[in-house]
Amino acid sequence: MDMLSGSQIAEAGLADWRKLAQGLHARYLVEDFGAAARFVAALAEAGHSLGHHPRVSISTGHVDLELVSDDAVYRDGEGTEHRVEWVSQQDLDLARLITVIAADLGLAADPASVSEIELGLDTTSSATIAPVWAALLTGSASSQGRGSPSDEIRDATGRVPNLWFGELDPKDASCERFHLEVYVAPEALAARIDAVLAAGGSIVDDSQAPSLTVIADQDGNRGVVCVDMSATHRA
Repeated sequence: MDMLSGSQIAEAGLADWRKLAQGLHARYLVEDFGAAARFVAALAEAGHSLGHHPRVSISTGHVDLELVSDDAVYRDGEGTEHRVEWVSQQDLDLARLITVIAADLGLAADPASVSEIELGLDTTSSATIAPVWAALLTGSASSQGRGSPSDEIRDATGRVPNLWFGELDPKDASCERFHLEVYVAPEALAARIDAVLAAGGSIVDDSQAPSLTVIADQDGNRGVVCVDMSATHRA
């Protein structure tokens, strides 16, 4: 299936779900592990009917879900097709079904609390160093690119965060190369930035806010708070 644009995802009106990085994310609140298990069992049956399933994580008081297609079709500028990890129509269909199941079970969604962490590494030679990081992070060269035209490292099992490569200015040898990218829901952005500032952090660059806000700790270590504004519905 074709990968969907942010506007197509926004038009779906999925109130329980937020687009973070490559996938759709949702959190549902549960009273105990038994309620979580019953919910996941219902999801398994629903997923079987569509031939697609969410990634599931159960923790105290909630169930976290991610919907993403590992064979979404991306077409580059020359019309060449690539299989990438992204949101496709089957994810929207399953998200709607999961929303109904959760409502039937009396489970409330907590979309503002979803989050996703990725790693960023600035370099002038991603093609050269990517195999090293693929081997270190996942043990497999096949995790480099995962079918896309880029060099990013994506673990098919989801054990480790994705590693993206950014452009490094060769004239700025003093710049920090590694940083964390923390994806949050749009409605959680202000509170997250406020928490960073209250803890003693600072904003380094908000020229691309709200999509990207670069923050730093007291030692100058940087991170990026990210929001996928392309998938945010605008009235």
